[in-house]
Amino acid sequence: MQELLYAAGIAFVIALAVGPLVIPVLRRLKFGQSIREEGPQRHYAKAGTPTMGGVIILAALIVPTLVFAGESAEVWLALFVTVGHGVIGFVDDFIKVVRKRSLGLKARQKLLGQIVMAIALAYIASTYFGRGTDLWVPVTGINIDFGPLYYVLIFLVLVGTTNAVNLTDGLDGLAAGTTTVAAMAYAVIAMAFGKSDLAIFCVALAGATLGFLRYNIHPAQVFMGDTGSLALGGALAAVAVLTKTELLLVLVGGIFVIEALSVIIQVISFKSTGKRVFKMSPIHHHFELSGWSETKVVTVFWLVGTLFAALALVVLALSRTGGIKL
Repeated sequence: MQELLYAAGIAFVIALAVGPLVIPVLRRLKFGQSIREEGPQRHYAKAGTPTMGGVIILAALIVPTLVFAGESAEVWLALFVTVGHGVIGFVDDFIKVVRKRSLGLKARQKLLGQIVMAIALAYIASTYFGRGTDLWVPVTGINIDFGPLYYVLIFLVLVGTTNAVNLTDGLDGLAAGTTTVAAMAYAVIAMAFGKSDLAIFCVALAGATLGFLRYNIHPAQVFMGDTGSLALGGALAAVAVLTKTELLLVLVGGIFVIEALSVIIQVISFKSTGKRVFKMSPIHHHFELSGWSETKVVTVFWLVGTLFAALALVVLALSRTGGIKL
C-alpha cells in the first residue's frame, strides 16, 4: 500500500515540477494549438496555447513506475504501449504544429504503429503472461476463445480506446480528469487480480494526470495534444488487456465510449439523412452550444465518469462474489 501512495505522490509532484519547465519551452518554440473554425466561438481565445503537454504526463508516469515496479515485465509492456502511442502522438503533433500540416500523420501511418504495438501486446500477453486468447465476460462467467482473431480484438481495443480518449480531449481538463478516475479504478481492478505492479503503474498514471491538471484546468496553460491523449488511451487499453478486463474497460471509460459514439452517430446520421443529431460532436461541444459553460460540462462529465468507474467496480465485485472464475 505504501508503494502505491509513494508512486502516486511522486508522479503528482513530478508533474507539478516539470510543468513550469516544459510550458515556457513549448511557448518559445511556438508549439501552439490551432482551433477548429467550426468549433464554439469561445474557443478562439485558446489559439496559440502550447500543446504537446503530454510529455509532462509521460515524464511523471515513467519515473515512479520504474522505481517501484521496474522489475515487472508486465509493467514494461504497459509502458511500451503507452510510450509508443505517446511517440505516435508527438510526431502527429509536431507535423501539425511545426510543419503546419493540419492533418498530421496519415491514417495508415498511425495504424501501422498501432498494429505493431497491438501484435506485441497480444503475443507477449498471451504467450508469456498466461493471458490466453479468450475474452472474459463479467458476471456471466463466460470466456470466449478468439484464437487467432485475438490479435484483431486487441488491435480494436487499442485503436478504439486511443481514439476515444483523443476525442474526449476537447475541453480544458476533460480528458485528464476522466483518465485520473479511470486509472484509479484500474488500480483497484489490478489489485483485485493480484497484479500489484500494474496497480503501481495505474496510480502513477493517476498521479501524473492529476498533476497535469494543475496546468490544464480552465483556463488551460497547456494542452496535452495527441502526445498525451494517445498515450493515455494506450495505457488504459494495455492494463485492460493485461488484467483480462477488456469489457470492463467499456464501463471504466464510459465517458470515452459516449464521446466516441456521439461522433459515430453524428456521422452516420448526417451521411444518411443530411441531419445532425447533436449541435456538434463530440458530445461535450453539444452541451457547450446548448449554453453550458465549459467548466460545467467538464465537472458533469467528471462526475459521470466517476459513476461509470464505480459501476465497473460493482460489476467486478458481483463477478467475484458469484464464484465466477476470473
